[in-house]
Amino acid sequence: MSIKVGDKAPDFTLVTLGANGPETLTLSKVIGETNLLLLFVPMAFTGGCTAEFCDISKNISSYNALDAKVLGISGDNPFAQAAWAEKEGITLTLLSDYEHKATEAYGIAYESFLPEKNLIMGGVPKRSAFVVDKAGVVQYAEVLEVPSDMPNFDAIQECLKAL
Repeated sequence: MSIKVGDKAPDFTLVTLGANGPETLTLSKVIGETNLLLLFVPMAFTGGCTAEFCDISKNISSYNALDAKVLGISGDNPFAQAAWAEKEGITLTLLSDYEHKATEAYGIAYESFLPEKNLIMGGVPKRSAFVVDKAGVVQYAEVLEVPSDMPNFDAIQECLKAL
């Protein structure tokens, strides 16, 4: 079962690739600084995930203006994420959920990702969006079953405006 509006956001510690190499980001340590938009995507270098994160990167100032930090999360390793970001111009903070622990905590894992295309990897995150307020409470939750569907970014922006 996935996390719902009103739930306390599950804590996690994930790896990002910083200027000096791998660094960790713990959700509970950044809660309270700003509102957070957690965007889970199935995997780097795929069409939908690239389009989503490139669009967000182009519009990152609109999220910053709403006192929100955007965190992009996939099950890829941080080195693959860094190569993806460099190739595609992705500027948001990318977090590696390589062991799928955050994906499991949020209840958004595919049992088998795109088996009809022979991608039978279990544990891959469903494309999902969660707005977490400064108190650590989920104020918006959207989990998409179809990998090519995109979150409702207008509704996300409205949620952030209301915080």
